Amino acid sequence: MPTLDTYRKQAKLLLRWHREGDYSIGERVRTLERFKSLTDREVLAMKLPLTLAQEIVAIEAGHKSWAELKAVAVDAPKVPTASPEPPVMMNVVPILFVRDVTASAAFFGDRLGFLVDFLHGAPPFYGAVSRDGICLHLRLVHQPFFSAAAAREKALILASIEVSNVQGLFEEFKAKGVEFAQPLAKQAWGGTDFHVRDPDGNVISFVAFKS
Repeated sequence: MPTLDTYRKQAKLLLRWHREGDYSIGERVRTLERFKSLTDREVLAMKLPLTLAQEIVAIEAGHKSWAELKAVAVDAPKVPTASPEPPVMMNVVPILFVRDVTASAAFFGDRLGFLVDFLHGAPPFYGAVSRDGICLHLRLVHQPFFSAAAAREKALILASIEVSNVQGLFEEFKAKGVEFAQPLAKQAWGGTDFHVRDPDGNVISFVAFKS
């Protein structure tokens, strides 16, 4: 079990995120029943005293109050830290900047056959979509960062996804009216690919490499 000092640091971290205007704090505050109906903007606009942050940490840890958590944490045995293992990179997830996370997730679902894994926030400011084990994250920005550059630079690609049947996938997307930044083409470097442009100007390459 974490020490009491660890829980105190967690509460102070919530205060810092709230001061910094981090939208993710909304989901944490809504763990308290009396704040269930608040949007992320309303959460950031409210006052967040240390006592409220401590209450949130306690509830998340499975206790009714900060006082109850303190009583349990003080008596908890100290668990020795496990020996560190060599770091191993496990996965990589491209993050696309979009103006509307819900609309972007709908595009990937309706046009590209992705499933919506999650939408985080009220309204959503972050989300994830996936297909066949390939995952893309969607992050809210007020202006797409790369759309203008993508329009100027033909080869500016923000994510490249390898597929087993690139011709079949191209025909699937074409039938759904997807906008292509580049149609299906054989490349000099040996692969065959096509590029899709999402509603925010993000360009994604779908490619099959020559065996």
